[in-house]
Amino acid sequence: MILEMKVPSPGESITEVEIAEWLVQDGDYVEKDQAIAEVDSDKATLELPAEASGIITLADADGNRYEEGDPVVVGAVVCLIDTSAAKPEGGDAAVKTEIKEAAPKKAEPKPIVAETKTYATGTASPAAKKILAEKGMNASTVSGTGKDGRVTKDDAVNAVPSMGTPTGGSRGTSRSKMSMLRRKVAERLVEAKNTTAMLTTFNEVNMTPIFELRKQYKEQFKAKHGVGLGFMSFFSLAVVRALKMYPAVNSMIDGKEMLSYDFVDISIAVSGPKGLMVPVIRNAENLSFRGIESEVKRLAIRAREGEITVDEMTGGTFTITNGGVFGSMLSTPIINPPQSGILGMHNIIERPIAVDGKVEIHPMMYVALSYDHRIIDGKESVGFLVAVKDALENPEELLMDNNLNKALEL
Repeated sequence: MILEMKVPSPGESITEVEIAEWLVQDGDYVEKDQAIAEVDSDKATLELPAEASGIITLADADGNRYEEGDPVVVGAVVCLIDTSAAKPEGGDAAVKTEIKEAAPKKAEPKPIVAETKTYATGTASPAAKKILAEKGMNASTVSGTGKDGRVTKDDAVNAVPSMGTPTGGSRGTSRSKMSMLRRKVAERLVEAKNTTAMLTTFNEVNMTPIFELRKQYKEQFKAKHGVGLGFMSFFSLAVVRALKMYPAVNSMIDGKEMLSYDFVDISIAVSGPKGLMVPVIRNAENLSFRGIESEVKRLAIRAREGEITVDEMTGGTFTITNGGVFGSMLSTPIINPPQSGILGMHNIIERPIAVDGKVEIHPMMYVALSYDHRIIDGKESVGFLVAVKDALENPEELLMDNNLNKALEL
């Protein structure tokens, strides 16, 4: 019996995926539920498990094959599994079908024809002219492969602009196809820049109170809950508090209307193996320090191991990104559409500041809020960021209700 393996739908809005990598070879014996391929959608990379055991053929019934990087419509047949084939003896996990191909005939040497130039030599087609203009290249610098030396569209696409006169050393280049996820991220970033009235406001936070709390309670917290007491729980709960005070920041534009939410789903920007991912912490307003830290750890591990699902990255009403883990001192984070705000965390540096008229050294962090000025005014954006700053500098009072043991569930 021949089983047709079809590409399942990774999510409601996804109609096409790409074959990221084949994990088996043509003719291999595969076990049921064994991962046979990785497929890229515009939101995540997912594994394609075998639906039955048998010998696999990496083609559909008509012999059409999908190579790595090829787009595939959801529901299309990508391979066949012969479920009647017996598993090979001796523990050999792969049985290869021998395919004998006729030895290719040696190509007859073509007679050398003297090169003749005509008026068409070096002339670019209209499509080629447009591509060369975008690259800032002149048609005379490109060797044409068309009739009589004409520069074709393919010539223009493959043409490489001059990088100057070499002075020695390596000059190699490489070209690789962007994954569907990376292309989607790029598309959304351009969309955010072109469709939102994005502005950024900055402030700084004295992290001393949080440092002292973590120093005093982090070991006890980890022993009790199995997760560390990091900065993300403080920032997430500070954001939840600020969003309740300034609900416009927890809103989105929907046509001619402003859609506001009475819940807080926080998207956490994570750098995964396939690029930027934003898993979502659902209903953060109902979570404690332990709940936030557990969710952050779970989602980060799933994202980095490529196990994150589309559903876990769908939605989100506000985003937090931490460029500080990479050493960023200050940046302007870009909005994650259709959201209207994103908070950027940065690295923590000991700096001298004035405290009660005296100079003291404290661990300081710059924070940035990028927001959509179409629905969030300057007063609200600045007020929101000040509210975040106040909560982080007074966590025991504003985030823990002056009861640390209860807040940390110790």
